[in-house]
Amino acid sequence: MNDAPEKAVTKRAKTSEGLAARVEELIAPTIEDMDYDIVRVRLGGDRRTVLQIMAERRDEAAMTVEDCADISRAVAAILDVEDPISQAYELEVSSPGLDRPLTRLTDFERFAGFEAKVETSMPMDGRRRFSGRLLGVEGENVMLTVDGQAVSLPFEDIAKAKLVLTDELIAAHQDAQH
Repeated sequence: MNDAPEKAVTKRAKTSEGLAARVEELIAPTIEDMDYDIVRVRLGGDRRTVLQIMAERRDEAAMTVEDCADISRAVAAILDVEDPISQAYELEVSSPGLDRPLTRLTDFERFAGFEAKVETSMPMDGRRRFSGRLLGVEGENVMLTVDGQAVSLPFEDIAKAKLVLTDELIAAHQDAQH
């Protein structure tokens, strides 16, 4: 059986948009070569512009301050050369944390069994916000249990999603660290 189509689907992601997507295109090859994955890139801020890069280690070990510093130095070097952001900005590199955003289709599979909040870009069955237990992925759809019912949400229609900080998530994280 050829699993290539499956892999193509699971690599889909919504990690950035607009100018942040251009920044991600520039930095992703270097970040990936360093054995990290980009979770999200955001550019924004009210009084000061902040470029926020959220990354995680590919080996799923906890991110350290040194990891963030390494990424920061590499990204700063790329952005100094490419100069995609016309205004002054601050660079912030961080780990996603426990109640992390779910930005890639693989995230919904990886964190199956945990509670999540999902918001769609348009109403589905009269609502845009769904809270429930992740069941994983079926094709291009994210599956979760909401109010005792299985719900299927097309990944392409998900505007944002994140894990909910629960005792179960904290315990799983602590178990993974030992």
